[in-house]
Amino acid sequence: MFCGQLISSRFTPLRTTDTVGEALLQMEEKQVSCLPVVDEDHYLGMLREEDLLDEEASLPIADFSDLSSGVAVRSQDHFLVAVKLSHVYDLPLVPVANEKQEWEGVIVQSDLFRQLAMLTGAEEFGSMLVLEMERKEYAPGLMNRLVESNDALITQLNTWYDTATQLLTVVIRINKEEISDVVASFQRHGFFIRYYLGEEMFRNELQSNLEHLLNYLNI
Repeated sequence: MFCGQLISSRFTPLRTTDTVGEALLQMEEKQVSCLPVVDEDHYLGMLREEDLLDEEASLPIADFSDLSSGVAVRSQDHFLVAVKLSHVYDLPLVPVANEKQEWEGVIVQSDLFRQLAMLTGAEEFGSMLVLEMERKEYAPGLMNRLVESNDALITQLNTWYDTATQLLTVVIRINKEEISDVVASFQRHGFFIRYYLGEEMFRNELQSNLEHLLNYLNI
């Protein structure tokens, strides 16, 4: 998915001829904490509500100097570029402009989250394993063979490195709900499973509840 495909039609930019009062009113109506500012078709930057609250309502935006950086994504950028921009600059709306800094629109943060859910397979059928290991232990080929040996497929594999623990976290999405055999295979090969989600977890919870009930009845 590319940024140009996610542009929202629900938001119009502020103009340099607008006043602080008009900008605050638009932010309240749209229920957002910032809005883009343009001069004709030229994108200037994002104006934040918190920077306007102590200003005179009649002050024109053209005289206002506290615009956020005019950084923007391009229509042809992958949507993950917009995710990074939203995170780095804390933007609920990510501006889109062309190479000439001409205004094209905004991407809403909730639409980015929706695309992230699709990318990570969060909405798909299946289960999930979360492993922790040292970097030298990372072996995607072996992980794939272990999953396939249990009649399943890896649909997503994501990693990140925790500088605090100096461990690599590996998140594996699998196209299979019942994963007791997959969990057992990974444990036999010495992998540390931090967390797993699937039918096996559900069965473990039922078994635990049953044991608690029997212990209670035996009191």
